Amino acid sequence: MIEVVDLTKSFPISRQQRREQAAAGPPAPGAAPAPGAAGASSLQAVAGASFRCLPGRVFALLGPNGAGKTTVLRMIATLLRPDGGRISIAGVDALADPVAARRRLGFLTGSTKLYERLTAEENVRYAADLHGVGAADYKRRRDALFAALGIDAYAGRRAGQLSTGMKQKVAIARTIIHDPEVVVFDEATSGLDVIAARAIIQLIQDCRARGKTVLFSTHIMSEVTMLADDLAVVHRGRLLAMGGLEEVLARAVDERGQRRTLEDEFVRLVDAAEEVRT
Repeated sequence: MIEVVDLTKSFPISRQQRREQAAAGPPAPGAAPAPGAAGASSLQAVAGASFRCLPGRVFALLGPNGAGKTTVLRMIATLLRPDGGRISIAGVDALADPVAARRRLGFLTGSTKLYERLTAEENVRYAADLHGVGAADYKRRRDALFAALGIDAYAGRRAGQLSTGMKQKVAIARTIIHDPEVVVFDEATSGLDVIAARAIIQLIQDCRARGKTVLFSTHIMSEVTMLADDLAVVHRGRLLAMGGLEEVLARAVDERGQRRTLEDEFVRLVDAAEEVRT
């Protein structure tokens, strides 16, 4: 399980950014200042996010680019430290003991890098060694993953010689070779061809079937409707809506009583949030 409570994170604003904001001028009369507005020294990327991801279910963070999704996931993965709030990974306090949290976690992004001078097999084996996976467990998991992902044909090739889709498949195997209880995907299908994207989607479905906790971020509506059991809509670091997928869709009714699509409801929520700001 993943539990996030009142998570906040801000980043300092450079002098150049402050000059650009000053050049843009002050907000209109009566308008609320934007995060990082002229005169501010920091930008609030996440503002009081709280949610729970349960075992055997897939939780989607849905939001436009720049919404704060990646910042949230990097804090969960212990790559960033929050300014405030709490994070629990499979019962481990990720702030107090990030090393123990990482042992229970697999984290994959759309920009995951491999060691290009190592082969596909060596990249995966290196990750297994870091997590203390024994030889027998490694061989069993390696054989199953490489067969499922179609990696065997290029297992001995250096990662620098692989295509983007091939690299992402190797990154998938590396992410879950230690059989983590919790798996986090950050825009993991972005920029991939259909076959590589399908491999990730299949992995998410397999992880759910095995009772793992799965959290993924996306701005692609079809991925949410295909995969998500639960979701949260994120915009400018704030959660605008949250609940089970069917529950959120059931609330998405227009003034005529017609059911909105997820895309329509998403746009409505974001537009409403922007109207409140201005």
